[in-house]
Amino acid sequence: MTNSSLTAQEAVLQELRSALAAGTLTPGQQLIQEDLAEELGVSRVPIRESLKILEGEGHVTYHPNRGYFVTELSATDLSELYRIREILEAEALTRAVTEVSDADLKDIREILTKVNAAAAAGDIDELSRTNRQFHLSIIELSGMNRLCRLIRQLWDASDIYRTVYFREETNRERIFSEHEEIFRALEARDAAALIRAQNQHREQAVQVLTTVISR
Repeated sequence: MTNSSLTAQEAVLQELRSALAAGTLTPGQQLIQEDLAEELGVSRVPIRESLKILEGEGHVTYHPNRGYFVTELSATDLSELYRIREILEAEALTRAVTEVSDADLKDIREILTKVNAAAAAGDIDELSRTNRQFHLSIIELSGMNRLCRLIRQLWDASDIYRTVYFREETNRERIFSEHEEIFRALEARDAAALIRAQNQHREQAVQVLTTVISR
C-alpha cells in the first residue's frame, strides 16, 4: 500500500474492495487475517476493522469459530438489491431531470467516454470505477443527500455482482448502447424515458447474472 493520504484502515479497505472487484478474492474464499496483514504490511487491527465494514456491506460473511469468508453469490440477494435500487433510484432520477444543467451533461458525457474506453480495453477495474461514477453522477443531480447515501450503500453491496457481469465481453459491449440511451433521456430531461432506460439496463444485468449464479 502506497497511498500515504489514507489511514491504515482506509488503505486496507480500499485494497480489499479492489481485490473483490478484480476477482482476486473469490466467492467462498476464506479470508485469514494474519495472511492479509502480512500481505498488506499492516497489523491485524485495520484488517479486522475493514472486514467488519465489508461484512456490513454484505461482501464478506463471518462464521463463528471459522472466520471471515467472501460472500457467496446469491440470486435472491441480487434480486433484492436491484429491486430496492429500482425503487429508490426512480425517485432520484425523477428529481435529477429537473436539476441537470448543460455543464452537468458535459461532465457526464466525459465520464461516459471513460466508461466506453475502459469497456473497449477490457479494463474491469477501471470500468467498475467509471461505471459507478457515471450512474451515481446522475443520481446525485437530485440533490437528495440522504437518498443518495442509501443508493451508494446498495452500490457498495452489489459491486461484486457487477464485477462478474463485466468479465464477459458481450456484457461489456452491451453497455455502450444502454448507457447511451440513459444519457439521451437525461439530456432530453425526460424522466419517464430515463427511468425506463435505467430499469431495462438493470434488468438485463439481473437476467444475465441470475443465469451465471445458477450454473
